[in-house]
Amino acid sequence: MRALTLALLLAAAPVASETLSEEIARTGISATKTRLAAMADPASEQLFALAGLRFLGGVEAALQLRWQTGMRADWSELPILRLPIPENPAARPFAAADFTTLITNLDAEMEAARAALAQLGDQPFALDIRLADLWFDINMNGTRDDGEEIGAVAGILAGGRRVGIPVVDPVIRFDTADAAWLSAYTHFLSGFASVALAYDPEPAIQRVIESSKAIYALWGDTPPPNAMDMMFGRQVDRLAMVLLALSNTPDKGLAAKAHGHFMSMIAENRRFWTLVELEEDNQGEWVPNDRQVSAIGLVMPPGTGTRWQAVLADAEALLTGEKLIPHWRYGAEAGINLKKMFDNPPPVDLVTWIQGEGFLPFAEKGERIGMDSWRDFERLVSGDAMLFAVFLN
Repeated sequence: MRALTLALLLAAAPVASETLSEEIARTGISATKTRLAAMADPASEQLFALAGLRFLGGVEAALQLRWQTGMRADWSELPILRLPIPENPAARPFAAADFTTLITNLDAEMEAARAALAQLGDQPFALDIRLADLWFDINMNGTRDDGEEIGAVAGILAGGRRVGIPVVDPVIRFDTADAAWLSAYTHFLSGFASVALAYDPEPAIQRVIESSKAIYALWGDTPPPNAMDMMFGRQVDRLAMVLLALSNTPDKGLAAKAHGHFMSMIAENRRFWTLVELEEDNQGEWVPNDRQVSAIGLVMPPGTGTRWQAVLADAEALLTGEKLIPHWRYGAEAGINLKKMFDNPPPVDLVTWIQGEGFLPFAEKGERIGMDSWRDFERLVSGDAMLFAVFLN
């Protein structure tokens, strides 16, 4: 046992003259993260790498849990859960507690990433990472297998018509501005996690799992007379889980936490654009300014940053209650105050929300949000608004 432990430690130890990027390629996210976390006095580049690996480690753990339970990439509404992963032919049954574990662990890693970024502060750094060196150990076997590279999982370099000249073996030079971008993304995922947990989804998931088992038990040995269940059964179950969970009264503290994360996301994103605008180099850019070029070949029209910040300003106005969400029943002078909904979160009732009664406690007269900023952004990026929204955060 002692010999095995020594062998594992030696395998994870950095090789002389090996770059951080090469170490990740050799040992993986988890081993490199563990080594960096144990350092007594990490350099600025190592602190950013630790933050980035904690972020990626949170994604990796979620993918691993999905692989263990055979959770498919058909939760297209939710981040992380829609990413494609290799199939596990020996997956165990998915349990309701798995969803809570996945979301809780993801949030914990985002918090840990922010802790490393806080330690980094505004210290300047430059860290070269070869994208091909990044991979997720999805099947948890300690080796890199087909379908585990970050490009295959996260769709990096898959920008379709938005990719200009194809980039061969891109290397990203992460710097101070990118630390703000990473911080913004951790807040986005933590905000999502807080919203998901606020509705206490586990009982709803368990209810649907049990009812589905009872439904399929009725089949006996006779297959269904048509393919309806094959085509829509999983989607209907998933929708039932979501709607049943959303019918709960959300946890007020978690709703407030989510609101704080979304506000911080906007603040950090704004800080990113301020920092990236000051850059004069043009080497290995992740998200470029108007004078730079993306190292992954993504074509960003001049003015992308300015237009995206206008979208963020609208989002901030909604989160603060400065502007209201229009409702088809409330006329042109009134709308829904989103801030009030975060302060006193209601259960979701689609009937009363559509009819208008359900939003009355949060309705008031005032300036309503418009779609001009989003439409301007969409026109600028020629209809690829969702691609850029995911990329820019």
